[in-house]
Amino acid sequence: MKPVPVLFILLLSVLTASAQDLKNTEQITSNIVKEGKQLYSSEMASWYGTDIFLEKFPAQRQNLSGYFSYPNNDNGLISCVFFSKDKTPEVLATITFDNTFNVHTAQIDSVKRPFNAYEKDIYTIRSIAKEEIQRDTALFRGYRNIRLNLIPMISNGERKVYVLSGPEVSNVVIFGNDYLLTFDRRNRITGKKRLHNNIIPVDYSSKANKNDSSNITLATLHSHAPETSDFITATDICTLMLYAPYAKWKQHIVVSKNYISIWDCETNRLGILTKEAWDKIQRHQGTEHSE
Repeated sequence: MKPVPVLFILLLSVLTASAQDLKNTEQITSNIVKEGKQLYSSEMASWYGTDIFLEKFPAQRQNLSGYFSYPNNDNGLISCVFFSKDKTPEVLATITFDNTFNVHTAQIDSVKRPFNAYEKDIYTIRSIAKEEIQRDTALFRGYRNIRLNLIPMISNGERKVYVLSGPEVSNVVIFGNDYLLTFDRRNRITGKKRLHNNIIPVDYSSKANKNDSSNITLATLHSHAPETSDFITATDICTLMLYAPYAKWKQHIVVSKNYISIWDCETNRLGILTKEAWDKIQRHQGTEHSE
């Protein structure tokens, strides 16, 4: 008998046995995926928006203080706003993308203007988070060749700022050293926490090529301590969507005490197994390989 059908039958039986447990996690993980993709969209708009701004508005560089991105309507558009160093900052330019992030079809608005009410709140929580990172050096850690990227979000009545670690060197993906600050409706900090307890750099080859199977990494992996999360985090998903296409990764696996999160880097879909199911599959594969 061929091993693949046997493994499939075992996997099916394990998944059936744990179906009820996994059903209870569906809402949790769907929210994680949604937020991870929102973080990704924000970062993509900021990446490409910055390139456009620096190219189109070189005279504004000296007066540029920072930027942030946000979804600006229900049509899948996302805007990157660049603001000035003035005591009362004003918008220097707004660059809007659709979900393709095509720089050639981006809408560029160079009209200087004040923040609207929503942008003012986004700017405020971003500024408060930035000050808190500089103040609380016991919680927020700095590392060589790594920058902290702030992603403010206001949606569904929630106000938060995610902080991700971005590499300043090539051919490395950074997991961990990420944080979440939450705010009330008056933009006061209500909570702050470290999402991973450590920093996990994963190197990849710049020579990775889809046509060369020897340079393709089928799966990468990192583990979560019990205090981190049972599941892949929104920041993990954002990081994978940003960098996996360059690293040519197929899958990324997050192992926790109770669950295994399997992220498909090509389809951007999440699969969840219980740790018990995962261990049974690994034991079965080990038995097959030993025969």
